[in-house]
Amino acid sequence: MKYLIIDTANMFFRARHVAFRASDPWEKVGYALHITFSAINKVYRQFNADHVVFALEGRSWRKDFYEPYKKNRSVARAALTESEQEEEQLFWETFDQFTKYLQERTNCSVIREPNAEADDVIARWIRLHPEDNHTIISSDTDFVQLIAENVQQYNGITDELITHAGIFNSKGDRVLDKKTKEPKAIPDPEWLLFEKCMRGDSTDNVFSAYPGVRKKGTKNKVGLLEAYDDRNTKGYNWNNMMLQRWTDHNGEEHRVLDDYTRNRTLIDLDAQPTEVKTAVDNAILEQVSHKDNGQVGAYFMKFCGKYELNRISENATQYGEWLNKTYQGALDGNS
Repeated sequence: MKYLIIDTANMFFRARHVAFRASDPWEKVGYALHITFSAINKVYRQFNADHVVFALEGRSWRKDFYEPYKKNRSVARAALTESEQEEEQLFWETFDQFTKYLQERTNCSVIREPNAEADDVIARWIRLHPEDNHTIISSDTDFVQLIAENVQQYNGITDELITHAGIFNSKGDRVLDKKTKEPKAIPDPEWLLFEKCMRGDSTDNVFSAYPGVRKKGTKNKVGLLEAYDDRNTKGYNWNNMMLQRWTDHNGEEHRVLDDYTRNRTLIDLDAQPTEVKTAVDNAILEQVSHKDNGQVGAYFMKFCGKYELNRISENATQYGEWLNKTYQGALDGNS
């Protein structure tokens, strides 16, 4: 089976920023929906998917595990002007209507676990379908760690497809590095994950496990590359790095291994606590779309009419193909 997995909030709110600035909020909402539907339709047809899965956000368990997690975002929201807050509210209301429509009036799977993020849903969907092929639609670089022979990621912002064999543009050509003019390096998911767990993630307010650490070491100091190469044997270079201690701006002492382990739990999409994995797996099992809703096409036209998606509705038959497709796969409970 071939699954198209949508990082729904990421896609919709990224599409929002593509909307032209001169438009009013209602036009921006319509344009964001237009971009979202069009991108899904394009990738669905490109990869001939069998079923479309929309992963939704819940309140993340990570906020309880690590108090600073994404706290920077609430600060940014508090700084919005009154008109920006009104637009923000309109977009969230539209997003809620969009996901409600998908859940109630289509045959797509719409998955949400109240205490998990869309990232968790996407990762667990893939682990529960190890023999199937998956295309993730998202601009989030966290998903690169999941890239494998049967998992690829389409970034709609850059219009690039990231695969285990390379990075390709919309024409199927390898994407070239702007500086070297050579094909961009094939991503090494394991190295990228290790580096991110060491350096932290400023977008999610996850602090570095070892601030200022060098990628390549010196004669007297181990770097990330040396520690990474020693990760399986856990020899001198690994321990030399992980047992280092440093003091933060509050005078609190940290051991690198402790903060690295914390960051792995937060960032590694296979390292969630067992109870989180179980909860997400149960949500997928309960919410996967086996039902066959009737009048999918009619409700799609009604939704398009509400948000003035005229160009989309003119090609309703194309969109109806994937909106109508129910889940026909099998869940692997041993993953």
